[in-house]
Amino acid sequence: MNWGKVAALALLGSAVAAGGGMWYAQQYGYYEPIDPTGPGAALAVATAAGEQPLTLSGFEGIDAVSSPLRWRACATVEAVPADAVPFQDATPLNAPRWFDCFDAPQIGADLADGTARALLSVEDIRPDVDRVLAVYPDGRVYGWHQYVDKTPERGVMD
Repeated sequence: MNWGKVAALALLGSAVAAGGGMWYAQQYGYYEPIDPTGPGAALAVATAAGEQPLTLSGFEGIDAVSSPLRWRACATVEAVPADAVPFQDATPLNAPRWFDCFDAPQIGADLADGTARALLSVEDIRPDVDRVLAVYPDGRVYGWHQYVDKTPERGVMD
């Protein structure tokens, strides 16, 4: 028996198993669906008068305890307050492929061309993480958590 080949096959098998495990963990392992009738399915939008709850239908959402950035949601909203706070530099984060209601590249393109508008839902839902909503004129709404660098800008030293 050629032990070099056995060792090489063992290393290759271990690498494939580890890669498969990491892929599974990223795509399925940490995510849990959000109960559409539970408190986790309630969305709000920040306004000049404070946080205003939204009336939703068709809610789908996922979350994970492993990271505050894994939260995603899709729904339809009845109406959005006119004084909702806009969110600058909104960048939707990719969702796992199986959560097919959330298409981050399309949402990002729609925000860039003005087809959708980005609104602040909850500031500091976790430290330095805001909940952002992309709202379409037809009532579709997509949400994600986005890291926001809130450190004060430092002046240039002389």
